[in-house]
Amino acid sequence: MSLLNHLSCHLILILFVLTGADCADDYYMRRSRCIYSSPDYSDMAYIDSFYLNKFLFTQFNSTLSKFVGFTEIGMGIAEQWNNSPFVLTERNGVNLCKFIIKSEDTPARVKVVKPKVKLSSVTRAGGKHLAVLMCSAYEFYPPHIKVSWLRDGKLMTSDVTSTMELADGDWFYQIHSELEYTPKSGEKISCMVEHASFNKPMIYDWDPSLPESERNKIAIGASCLVLGIIIAAAGLIYYKKKIAGRILVPH
Repeated sequence: MSLLNHLSCHLILILFVLTGADCADDYYMRRSRCIYSSPDYSDMAYIDSFYLNKFLFTQFNSTLSKFVGFTEIGMGIAEQWNNSPFVLTERNGVNLCKFIIKSEDTPARVKVVKPKVKLSSVTRAGGKHLAVLMCSAYEFYPPHIKVSWLRDGKLMTSDVTSTMELADGDWFYQIHSELEYTPKSGEKISCMVEHASFNKPMIYDWDPSLPESERNKIAIGASCLVLGIIIAAAGLIYYKKKIAGRILVPH
């Protein structure tokens, strides 16, 4: 990590010269991350983020193999760094990540948690489709996950909207994917989830027999009905016993 620290000093110095910022007033921070989900680190990504006064202004992403600016100053600095020898060092970040993680990872330290998957219907006014389904995955780790939709076993790519992996704040993540479609008789709609915790993609079929909200209403109604019958029966039994215990006196 000494090489990265040494590079960081040079990059901050360049930033200081380019922006003319006063170190007494401005705050710089660098955050380097190694992100992966596969056990063999084949999908390893190296992310190197630079912040000015807590705002991200430029970032190196190994999947893009270049710096990207997020502010006017950041875009100018990203262009400078992409044309400098520093970008070559950044491109070696993936190899450095693999070396460090391989030396530190043990089976006891690797935390893999299976997602909890839920399929539900969503009501949306004014949509062009008759049905909207949501596939939600909760409390999983690591964050990399893929959620897809299948119609009769075939991948659906249109009318699909998905969120990014959202951090829960407790090391776990969640993700939500929506599908807008027009139901057809006899078809099967499924949600397919791929995650490092699964040996193979898991497929969850949607049961269109009754929407979840309606099933909940029926369940609550049935419970209330049963409770009402029990209370009525208990009252009737009490009334009969009370009548039987009375002594009738003729007038």
